[in-house]
Amino acid sequence: MSTQAESNLEARDVTMAFAGLTALDGVSFHVLEGEIVGLIGPNGSGKTTLLNVISGALRPTAGEMSMDGRTWRSITPDRAARLGIRRTFQNLRLFGDTTALETAEVPVAALGRGNRRGQAFTALESLGLADHWDRIAETLPYGLQRRLEIARAVAGVPPRYLLLDEPAAGLNSVESAELVKTILRLRDQLRCGVVLIDHDLHLIMSACDRIVVLNQGTKIAEGPPDEIRKDPEVIRAYLG
Repeated sequence: MSTQAESNLEARDVTMAFAGLTALDGVSFHVLEGEIVGLIGPNGSGKTTLLNVISGALRPTAGEMSMDGRTWRSITPDRAARLGIRRTFQNLRLFGDTTALETAEVPVAALGRGNRRGQAFTALESLGLADHWDRIAETLPYGLQRRLEIARAVAGVPPRYLLLDEPAAGLNSVESAELVKTILRLRDQLRCGVVLIDHDLHLIMSACDRIVVLNQGTKIAEGPPDEIRKDPEVIRAYLG
């Protein structure tokens, strides 16, 4: 049994093997509600694969997940979303010819609770997109498209856990600094746990309470940012 608090999302001894490749090898990981956990490591270290397992996009070869006393080996993305596990993607996956408001309405409609348009607009407001509600999503500047994907993830019933896969990719330094403020504000407003993957180490060190480091599918370090920054193995594998 986990020694962590009840209100957490946990992956235990997760292995994900593909043909000829073990992307994750016995990785254990947890995030508490209200906590921001950074997930870093070299390209190909298994970060996105772990998010795919947690969010239901992949069924792990071995291991299990748990939340609020429930334990499961695999889950569908729809069920994960209904439990409050929401995510964004490394590569933007906005819908085609839809407005920003319609984009945010989709998850609200899927969850089927409350005023769809009102909840979608609230999500846009929380990401500073209210003035762009009627713009076609794909015509927004790139930085606003990144924000819209987060708005879609938080629209409707508030998430318990928000999984952000490289939300700062392609942003400039000013936009990344604003993103840190946005993530902190969302965590405080929603009281959700956040898992943050990014190669922008300034963003990671500024936003995260704790950092988990993966390398070649295994966890090599875990701790607060100051400890991770000085860890010799992390420096050797990634920071150096």
